[in-house]
Amino acid sequence: MRLSDVGREVTLAGWVQRSRKMGGMTFVDIRDRYGITQIVFNESADAPLCAVANKLGREYCIRIKGVVNERQSKNDKMPTGDIEIIAKELNILSESITPPFTIEDNTDGGDDIRMKYRYLDLRRSAVRKNMELRHRMTILIRNFLDSKQFIEVETPILIGSTPEGARDFVVPSRMNPGQFYALPQSPQTLKQLLMVSGFDRYFQIAKCFRDEDLRADRQPEFTQIDCEMSFVEQDDVLDLFEDLCRHLFKEVLNVELPARLQQMSWHDAMRRFGSDKPDVRFGMEFVELVDVLQGTGTFPVFDSAKYIGGICVPGCADYTRKQLDQLTDFVKSQQVGAKGLVYVKFNADGTVKSSIDKFYSPEVWQTLKEKMGANDGDLVLILSGDNVNKTRGQLCSLRLEMGDRLGLRDKNRFECLWIVDFPLFE
Repeated sequence: MRLSDVGREVTLAGWVQRSRKMGGMTFVDIRDRYGITQIVFNESADAPLCAVANKLGREYCIRIKGVVNERQSKNDKMPTGDIEIIAKELNILSESITPPFTIEDNTDGGDDIRMKYRYLDLRRSAVRKNMELRHRMTILIRNFLDSKQFIEVETPILIGSTPEGARDFVVPSRMNPGQFYALPQSPQTLKQLLMVSGFDRYFQIAKCFRDEDLRADRQPEFTQIDCEMSFVEQDDVLDLFEDLCRHLFKEVLNVELPARLQQMSWHDAMRRFGSDKPDVRFGMEFVELVDVLQGTGTFPVFDSAKYIGGICVPGCADYTRKQLDQLTDFVKSQQVGAKGLVYVKFNADGTVKSSIDKFYSPEVWQTLKEKMGANDGDLVLILSGDNVNKTRGQLCSLRLEMGDRLGLRDKNRFECLWIVDFPLFE
């Protein structure tokens, strides 16, 4: 409702966000899926109704009837801030005990308690907006792929087990004791059957199930846009789904992606960033240092390593010992798993300070500075190990940590790229 609705008699149902009494007036904010609206109860106009309103608590479910009125003191922080409802009737649909956390964008509830009371957490506008975003993206994806002659097919959930990258979830068969269905890790076999059958363009917003340990980017049940195309080359697939990405970014975020997204091979991504999904919004690319640090000093850890890599962190040569110890603890944590961290400070006055400076001559540090592309005032962080890609992964974690510390990972800035030419086996 907006100013154009002033004078209309309306009925609203929702939950009490908050209430406050000021003189002979009681103001109640009612929340529903569409926002928050202020309801006014006037004691001088209807004392019994106002008395009932004074007993309303947070999260009471109520229905009111009233007349839309223009507010004298407008609230520009919410869309309905220009109007209020002068209440004529109030019906309490359901009372509520005090909720275990505040139903606000910035709630005081931790993850565990919010998940226990998920139905309350879903009332928060921040969570609701995520659901609405997912819905809008799903509609846009379906309409876009439909316009490209794709057909949506709902594939079975109970299937025979097929060898894939993770363990299957299994479901016992009641009709065939001792036998089991599997839940699909992806509809891979099923969509290939569709291609053989002549359905040359298929898609599905597919539920997938993988019996894996929980990780930050992995969970046992997830949804993916699953597609298959016949009679096409790799570039046909990339071009079409680039168009889909551009469409989604424009419609959902009003962000214009480039006419051509950059591509990077898996091998280059691992060599430069240590990840098959690198964050390319900032630099600090890896520099391999075996030729600089192996055999040029007396540091046995580097001399026996199969990989030595470093990142140059601009302007951080003034890091204190405490800050460097924190970084060392970070790389040695269970999540990262490195054995240690070597730092080299190229100080602003031209001097060099390192955790291993006694093992190397000044000439080696000068060669390192040139190889890293470092300037005075920069900090170089180095990891080494026996497993090349494992060590690169650890250095990737360190790079992302420094990106976060320096504010280089802006969530409102987007750099999209394709990673291509994945190896069949690592």
